[in-house]
Amino acid sequence: MTAADRNARLKLAPKDYCPAGTDRWFELEHGPDAGRSLFYADITLGQPPQQTVLLVHGNPESSYRWRGVRDSLIASGQNVRLILPDHLGFGLSDPASFEMIDMHHAANLRQLVAHLDLQDIIVVLHDWGGPIGAGALMDSPERVAGIVVANSTVFPMPADGYRYTNYPFPWLPWSLTPRLVPDALWGGVAAAVVSHAKPQNTMQFLHLIARWLWRYARKAIPAGTPEHVWSQPMRLRINARSSKRQVRQTPVWGHGYQYTDTTLGPQDNRDFYRQLQAVLPDAWGRLPAAGHFGQWDPCGKNSVIDQWLAALPRMADDLHRYADCGHFIEKDQPTAIAQSILRIAARKP
Repeated sequence: MTAADRNARLKLAPKDYCPAGTDRWFELEHGPDAGRSLFYADITLGQPPQQTVLLVHGNPESSYRWRGVRDSLIASGQNVRLILPDHLGFGLSDPASFEMIDMHHAANLRQLVAHLDLQDIIVVLHDWGGPIGAGALMDSPERVAGIVVANSTVFPMPADGYRYTNYPFPWLPWSLTPRLVPDALWGGVAAAVVSHAKPQNTMQFLHLIARWLWRYARKAIPAGTPEHVWSQPMRLRINARSSKRQVRQTPVWGHGYQYTDTTLGPQDNRDFYRQLQAVLPDAWGRLPAAGHFGQWDPCGKNSVIDQWLAALPRMADDLHRYADCGHFIEKDQPTAIAQSILRIAARKP
């Protein structure tokens, strides 16, 4: 790895990125990313912790997106262990080395789970963290004790209502942004949407994007801010292209697709999704589950929730729909999500 790669890691992380003394790195041992290091926070609350909570982030964010949930769990005083990884190309982890998608991140997370030998896992899934987290564990479902879903899906996106081909606006869908925004400005998009995406009208959204693209281009996003966390890793072109590649997949979310990476050649994650959808209901269908869905978002619409309920019937016991919230529900409802985690921790599978 070059010095430029190392320098692409997030610098000057906020003081609350993780509690002091909980920062860890794991060097990947297998696959195309062997030798690269994943960052993760490892927080033990109480001795001994009764269960492990694995919080899996999506794109274009990092484990820092979970800080509200994390802090609520810490404040609860319950005996749990928290594991919060950053995927390659995000946060404090090493950069991507190719245009990665969900199945690649899942393979890396699988190595971390095995390295730590995590058991009794309550897996918490947001955005692309759904297929990443579920994909990392589908070969060892016995490790999982419960599931919390927050605006994510592993199923074929239903054709009704919001889709990433007409959201947030039919004339400017999320799936089109990788073509419209050059790699050099992608960090500005990350800064805008992760911290500030919420139900808003067209003019508000355009002003939001323009403001953060301008700040990013001028290197005027202050270090130590959340926007800096999301945007800084994107200054390395391969990280930006990797993040954009995942967005390119949104029109076929849950179906999978094929593309050609300049480093690895042809890539195809259709079997990844087929296997995941076949395994998940049988492996986890009897486990306690919870769902938190901001409904200004394709991953929060009722037809997606119905797919989760069919696979995880016990989600009906702890299901929350938020009409006035968008995709980043873990920012808007951190205490509610933490309470669901703790309720699952108190149950028997």
